[in-house]
Amino acid sequence: MSTRQPLSVAFVWHMHQPFYKDLVTHEYFLPWVRLHAIKDYYDMAAYLDRYPEIRAVFNIVPSLFTQIEDYVNGAAKDRFMILSTAHPEDLNHEERVFILKNFFMANWETMIKPYPRYNDLLLKRGRFVTLHDINQVAPRFSSQEILDLQVWFNLAWFGAVYKQNDPVVKGLLQKGKNFNGDDKKAMFDKQLEIMRLIIPKYKEMQERGQVEISVTPFCHPILPLLCDTSIARASDPGIVLPKYRFAYPEDAKKQVAEAVEYYRSRFGCNPEGMWPSEGSVSDDIIPIIAGEGIKWIATDEEILGNTLKKNLSAAELFTPYRIEKGGRELSIIFRDHRISDDLGFVYAKWAPSDAAADIMGKLRRIADVLPDDGKKYLVSIILDGENAWEYYRNNGRDFFDSLYSMLSDDNRLRTVRVKDFLSENPPAATLRDLFPGSWINHNFNIWIGHEEDNTAWDYLYKAREALSKTENAPKMAWNELGVAEGSDWNWWYGDDHSCDNDEDFDKLFRRHLMNVYQLIGQEYPKYLDNPIKHMKVVKPTREPVYLIKPIIDGEVSNYYEWLSAGMYSVDQFRGAMHQIETIIKNIYYGFSMDRLYLRLDTNIGLDYKENEYMKTITFEINIIKPVQYKIELSCGQDCVPHAALFKLGQSLQFEKKQDLDTFAVKKIVEIGVPFADLEIKKGEEVQMSVLVKKDCRELENWPKGGIIVFKAPDEEFLASAWFV
Repeated sequence: MSTRQPLSVAFVWHMHQPFYKDLVTHEYFLPWVRLHAIKDYYDMAAYLDRYPEIRAVFNIVPSLFTQIEDYVNGAAKDRFMILSTAHPEDLNHEERVFILKNFFMANWETMIKPYPRYNDLLLKRGRFVTLHDINQVAPRFSSQEILDLQVWFNLAWFGAVYKQNDPVVKGLLQKGKNFNGDDKKAMFDKQLEIMRLIIPKYKEMQERGQVEISVTPFCHPILPLLCDTSIARASDPGIVLPKYRFAYPEDAKKQVAEAVEYYRSRFGCNPEGMWPSEGSVSDDIIPIIAGEGIKWIATDEEILGNTLKKNLSAAELFTPYRIEKGGRELSIIFRDHRISDDLGFVYAKWAPSDAAADIMGKLRRIADVLPDDGKKYLVSIILDGENAWEYYRNNGRDFFDSLYSMLSDDNRLRTVRVKDFLSENPPAATLRDLFPGSWINHNFNIWIGHEEDNTAWDYLYKAREALSKTENAPKMAWNELGVAEGSDWNWWYGDDHSCDNDEDFDKLFRRHLMNVYQLIGQEYPKYLDNPIKHMKVVKPTREPVYLIKPIIDGEVSNYYEWLSAGMYSVDQFRGAMHQIETIIKNIYYGFSMDRLYLRLDTNIGLDYKENEYMKTITFEINIIKPVQYKIELSCGQDCVPHAALFKLGQSLQFEKKQDLDTFAVKKIVEIGVPFADLEIKKGEEVQMSVLVKKDCRELENWPKGGIIVFKAPDEEFLASAWFV
């Protein structure tokens, strides 16, 4: 007789945004807390109202929710909000340019194109424009058009629940244009209404038993690195660490304790679960977290695999464990990496019902391979609860309706709150030690090891030392240090991530450290005036692994011709922040022994005869090292593409060397150039970047803020790649 139990599934939606507030000036640099609040934080909980059988976990970061409360209390205004509420007639030219540059910062496909007026305003400004273009077009926007844009930028960010059910929001969507001041005021009143509802909604749903609210350390720090930055060597022995060893477990304890206290003050009880920031764990953090009353934590399956030093069976992965350190005990669960990442990065492009069915199929296959031993197993699906949904149709509402309906009707699967599952099934399996790392590559390399990361840690260390030596230092100084300990700053430093707001994040991190010194009555070190982020080598999406020899025809002739090439994907940074649509989608680079091959995939049609816009566009591949060359590809008014090779001369001007004939523009751009023509020798390092220009002005530059680096092939490369 079968003793197989229903497979339990825990969805953990992690709600997090960086801390955009300067605690001294009260200035909010960016609007994403406010806009995600009206789009995601309320909606994700409200979706469950229609599915009472579905259980879920919402993980909150206190530093995010304090920012939401600032908006509710009238203590927060970001520049986007200030310019949105201003009368168009009162805006100067610079402010109009800011609006036209930034108020299309949303997913064009799902948040602009569905709304005719918003899309028309984008087309009038121009889809792909330089700052020069915006300055030229700004005077041609009427006050009514600016007012409509002020409304639409904010209106498009409302979530599906209010768009479909709220009479004010529905009325504005139906009106579509020719908004007035009363419309704008009503819209901002609705924003505040939603933000006021978020914490009460979560509290209500937790009290009725449908959701569990878990928590993350207060300012989203990487706890193991606060305890001791040298722990990074345990998961990457070759890592280069900062000059100074940052080892303040008391700071980690404070971040956890303040998160628990914040939770208790808002929800009237103690949290039982914690998602350590970025799923980052080590043995050191176990007694700290357990000591504050937390009963369970979660991290990624790769941490378990490295802890057990083996490939995991389904039974091992989907079994909760217990771990004891320093006389304190925690339960620990491990996320299913594939399903979690597919939700975040893959399913947005699928039909909602197909995506939901694919998840159901994966869960049923897991249930089929688990042993029929009478035990209850738990699949943990853990990911961001906000950033993915703007890429889904209808902000993910259609997808969730499909998924939650299917789960409600399937008696082989049941959704659970983690605390309920662990209460009913106390872990019997024990881990002696925990492999230190995060959910990303089971190490800490996103946040430490790169020159920029290490500089940030050294600056943090010096500020921490100055603060600790100050008697009766004000609480706000310690709060500023806590914010600077957050993970978000080092997410953007280094070669892993980049976005349009790199400069803002760099400035904010340094501002928090400046404030620490100023609040304790000291002059801040002048190095904090200088950006930490600089031109860098960018880690590609994948490295070249073998020689290629593609057919240069502007088509992907077969699956294999670019398979061994290196590739840099612009989309890999899309989850970073809210970036507008780009012309370049992917950059491929590969080689035979004697020729460099380049391929550009785009988000626009490349047919010069059908797409008038292409007449203004030039693709420029810059070879920066070993010798400075550039390849320009464009077309004239006759719509005939042409490519040429230029070399930087002694006068520091590029001089044309030759026309190129090995190139093609059709569905993709493909180019082949002999290494000899670029003066590149075997084994030499090559540095390059790709620009898109419009009417000779830079429109895009990839990698953003960096360069792609590779070595020209030699015998050593062939020997190392023989198995491909």
